[in-house]
Amino acid sequence: MTIAFFSCHPYEQPFLEAANANHRHQLTFLPQLLTPETVHLAASHDAICVFVNDQLTGPTLQRLASEGIRLVALRCTGYNQVDIPTARQLGIRILRVPTYSPHSVAEHAVALLMALNRKTHLAYQRTRKNNFTLDGLMGFDLYGKRVGVIGTGKIGMMFSRIMLGFGCHVLAYDKVRSAILQQLGVEYLPMEDVLASSDIISLHCPLTPETHHLINEASLAQMKPGAYLINTSRGGLMDARAVVEALKSGQLGALGMDVYELEDDFFFADWSGQELPDAELNTLTHLPNVLVTSHQFFFTAEAMEQIAHTTLNNLTYLEQQRLPDDCLVVG
Repeated sequence: MTIAFFSCHPYEQPFLEAANANHRHQLTFLPQLLTPETVHLAASHDAICVFVNDQLTGPTLQRLASEGIRLVALRCTGYNQVDIPTARQLGIRILRVPTYSPHSVAEHAVALLMALNRKTHLAYQRTRKNNFTLDGLMGFDLYGKRVGVIGTGKIGMMFSRIMLGFGCHVLAYDKVRSAILQQLGVEYLPMEDVLASSDIISLHCPLTPETHHLINEASLAQMKPGAYLINTSRGGLMDARAVVEALKSGQLGALGMDVYELEDDFFFADWSGQELPDAELNTLTHLPNVLVTSHQFFFTAEAMEQIAHTTLNNLTYLEQQRLPDDCLVVG
């Protein structure tokens, strides 16, 4: 099978090539983002593979179909960027990576929390200038704090277990409760109670119409004043404007985010020396109590290896008609 990989960075290629060793597909690596204007690059290929910021909109899918492309592999878990009705109508199969190293995401959420709490990002900037004062760097003990976890799937479960290891009291909200977490002492509560009781909130739920802007002016007002918010899930879970206002007023004590609702225009690109045209993102990257990373929660060697292997396996398994059900989004 000939496969065109869009939005493919040099650091991905060794993992994909290694995973392809036993499959022997023909891989074409393209740095371009998939858009209606770049679809022509997929010509003469049997399938394409895309990443999180490649938008499989109706027009893009229409042009893919006109190029004879009927198979799209996502090298990511989420598929909110896919126009599913149009894909189904055009007969385009969409595959995904249903899971990969939940440790990578959960550990990155913890890294953001620890850096914000102990001000290590600020201390690093100071000591590089030979400033070894401690003013403004005080944090707090995580031990005994209430940590609210919104969404307790594989990643939320892993984050919860880490927080339990710190000696935190973990509160959780999810439509489906984990018996394992309950046995470990996690307390499930209604969403409003989790927000009102937690010193720290970490988001680990998918982006759906129901969860879009889950964190908004109303839910921020329900939180404990000065609470910390961590988002390593999906940018669309937060209303950025409301979050900025809550940070400025002190209602929100700190924010750690690895995702942003409009990240497609900025993440994975170098904007050094330029002011971001997005007012909210520009503000967030300059507030001292905010730590922004650019969608790197998946970026460990273990996760990259798993993503590459699952992606190539999906394409081969589909040919052999033995694709796991949870890998198929549209088909």
